[in-house]
Amino acid sequence: MVLKKIELDVLTMQDLFGVADNNVKELEKELGVSLITRGGDVEISGSSEEAVVLAVDTLQLLNQMRELGEKIDEFAVLRALDSVRTGKAEATVAALQGIVAYTYTGAQIKCRTPGQKKYIQAIQKNTVTIAIGPAGTGKTYLAVAEAVMALKEKKISKIIMCRPAVEAGEKLGFLPGDLQNKVDPYLRPLYDALDEMIGPETVQSHMEKRIIEIAPLAYMRGRTLKGSFVICDECQNMTISQHLMILSRLGEGSKMVLTGDVTQIDLPSASDSGLELCANILDGIDDIGVVRLSGSDVVRHKLVGKIVSAFETYRVATGPKAGPGKPHGTSGGKNFKKR
Repeated sequence: MVLKKIELDVLTMQDLFGVADNNVKELEKELGVSLITRGGDVEISGSSEEAVVLAVDTLQLLNQMRELGEKIDEFAVLRALDSVRTGKAEATVAALQGIVAYTYTGAQIKCRTPGQKKYIQAIQKNTVTIAIGPAGTGKTYLAVAEAVMALKEKKISKIIMCRPAVEAGEKLGFLPGDLQNKVDPYLRPLYDALDEMIGPETVQSHMEKRIIEIAPLAYMRGRTLKGSFVICDECQNMTISQHLMILSRLGEGSKMVLTGDVTQIDLPSASDSGLELCANILDGIDDIGVVRLSGSDVVRHKLVGKIVSAFETYRVATGPKAGPGKPHGTSGGKNFKKR
């Protein structure tokens, strides 16, 4: 039996252990160790020295995360454990330092993973950034945060957000209402992010003044977007010619972020998606950043990360037939469809 101790104050223990010790139970279950408090010490015991050391390092990382304002829950425990296992503990701490933006209620918006930190740095450094990653990695949310901060700091004069109006495996039929009513369901995720950043009333006011524009991708054709922060979402549902169209809209003093998830292509044929090909064509060009996020960057429910990782493992194991999200951007084969 291997036994190690770490010293923690009572308040820190309460935060790390969680309600009904749920956080500790998660760590015990994942590593097969036992955690017991004795006075100001936490005793970690187990049959494997590797597992005990992992538990100690994870608790120490969780304490650093707590000091940086991160909420410690079962999901945070899993993310911290993954960071320790993959040698990214220091990078995780670095990612939590610094504030990306504030919500309209004053809450801080921070990067929560090394991948997200790399993504934000790419947006800040480059004129064009392409982000590819699974659901829950903050691709759209963080891009909107950067856009709002750029607007507040008067680096740009307007925010333009678009996405292709492609149905997610369902036939919606003829939607009622005017044109805006018809396209709003496709654009709702963009409204949600903006509402959280600056509040619904401000969003509405900015839209009336055309400081913020939210529209289907087709509405971008023929325009030159100057002094704007352009976010194009769900790019996995765009062909390569549509990628060229939106990228060639870029005008003086503008930034552009393209985001997408190649495991959720809703086009009739997965091979029609141009996101991976576009990323590979442009990767390495000066002032263009390509960022690839993974299951370890998921910050939604703890199961989302596990689900994404399981699908990534399946795609690697089954090869080309798993879809177009393969290295080097080759296309073809079947693809996972949202149901």
